[in-house]
Amino acid sequence: MMGERIWFKSRTVLRAALLLAMLCFVQAPSGAQSGRVVGLELVLLIDVSASVNTEEFRLQAHGLASAFRSDAVRRAISNSPGGLAVTVIQWADGANQKISIDWTLVENETDASWISSQLASMPRLIQGGHTALGDALAVALSELETNAYEGLRRVIDLSGDGRTNDGRSLRGARTAVLERGVTINGLAILNELPLLESYFRDHLIGGEGAFVLTASDYVDFTRAITEKLEREIQSMPVTDNRGPPSVRFAMEHPE
Repeated sequence: MMGERIWFKSRTVLRAALLLAMLCFVQAPSGAQSGRVVGLELVLLIDVSASVNTEEFRLQAHGLASAFRSDAVRRAISNSPGGLAVTVIQWADGANQKISIDWTLVENETDASWISSQLASMPRLIQGGHTALGDALAVALSELETNAYEGLRRVIDLSGDGRTNDGRSLRGARTAVLERGVTINGLAILNELPLLESYFRDHLIGGEGAFVLTASDYVDFTRAITEKLEREIQSMPVTDNRGPPSVRFAMEHPE
């Protein structure tokens, strides 16, 4: 038990030291505005296509709300130097992606409680449509590139129960995301397509530390998204991760 406490404390100190070291490099490229530095920029993409009925949407919303109330996720937040900036986007076909919760800074339990309450009462903004994973990724990337934060890590977290059947090429959108140093993780809901995990693994996820988790159905979503958020928030950059664009610019163009 003592060894575990020492390891945990050492890991927390290492996180803080790493954040401090990375902050020294943050410099916005010429003509760009420097944003607030956070440990993680996270886009949560929520499936509201035609395959998702009203009850299944509510299960997703309540599942996310429950995750931000959980001890596991709150511990991950409290141990994340710089906290995280998060936005929630509902997505369906190529023409339908809508921001449900705009960029929010989450650093402590009070912040986690606030976003949890917003998620619990979140209305459905899109009523059905096809499944456009590529367009969902494109909108998420646009949000990451234009918000007011500089994340030491940037992650797109896509939850869904189907394969892409509409909109732009998933391959092309995925490539564009990965070229910007963004990680894509997936949560495959297997209520309709038992092999969706393999599809997400082969065609969706990518980037440093990318992974897929599964939920057997929407009732199982709370368990899966809680595990997923905990894992995403508590991950830390490795030494060869050069960080977001402004960090890369400073490293590649030293004064």
